[in-house]
Amino acid sequence: MEIKILELMETKARFILSGTRPEVANALRRCLVSEIPKMAIDTVEFHLGPIRDEEGNEYESVSPLFDEIIAHRLGMVPIPTDLGLFTFREKCTCGGEGCPNCTIMYSLNKKGPCEVYSGDLEPLGGNELRVKDELIPIVKLGPGQALLIYASAQLGTAKQHAKWQVTSGVGYKYYPEISIDYGKCEGEDACIEACPRGCFGKKDGKTVVVDQEACVLCMACVEKCANKAVTVKGNQEKFIFEFETDGSLSAEKTLLTALEIMEKKFEEFRELVSSFESQ
Repeated sequence: MEIKILELMETKARFILSGTRPEVANALRRCLVSEIPKMAIDTVEFHLGPIRDEEGNEYESVSPLFDEIIAHRLGMVPIPTDLGLFTFREKCTCGGEGCPNCTIMYSLNKKGPCEVYSGDLEPLGGNELRVKDELIPIVKLGPGQALLIYASAQLGTAKQHAKWQVTSGVGYKYYPEISIDYGKCEGEDACIEACPRGCFGKKDGKTVVVDQEACVLCMACVEKCANKAVTVKGNQEKFIFEFETDGSLSAEKTLLTALEIMEKKFEEFRELVSSFESQ
């Protein structure tokens, strides 16, 4: 299996996966969707009772939304994740009680009237733990209203809950292969006009393929070509893959982690099959 990177940004990746089969490509897709661990807020504690500011003004610990809704919104906020630094709480040496090796603590203290955003979460640690997307709206507080919250984030995967899903828009397609039989082609522009992706163009008066990878295998060009000079097919051993992340992990780290997880799972499967054969 080989990977050729076409586009690699902080939160987006597009690459060619070749030398493999559709079931392996789908396994990579499923791994990217549900197997990548990330940090997400899992426990939220709300202060009850009056809240006073530095000047002695008293606020009521209440907001227009139920506490459960606010907790759910905080859970969906992407938390920056260092997979080399944190471990799953159930595997941590603290025995699952929560420590700096498996837990990130945040506090939120806001008094109305104001808008509460994800950037108002203050990490009890270094600035590298601050939420990167600081403009995710949480709730709007009115006069006399306030929120004092302590939240803890821990590692999880999307198999448990969607708040632990790193990726979105994960998809792949067969690598398109387009050919033109110039013995049949009469130089018409029908395929150029029919293609919704701009795969065809003119060069030296001839119709040519200008962007093969943009093809989505819709076959509109094949249907419009009167002499059937255009042939389009998908290579079932080569795929164009793309996905985006929520920012908790970079696209590069996400892809590398998915490949490591797949390799580990394949090795476990091989060992399991070997154990059956030896019986």
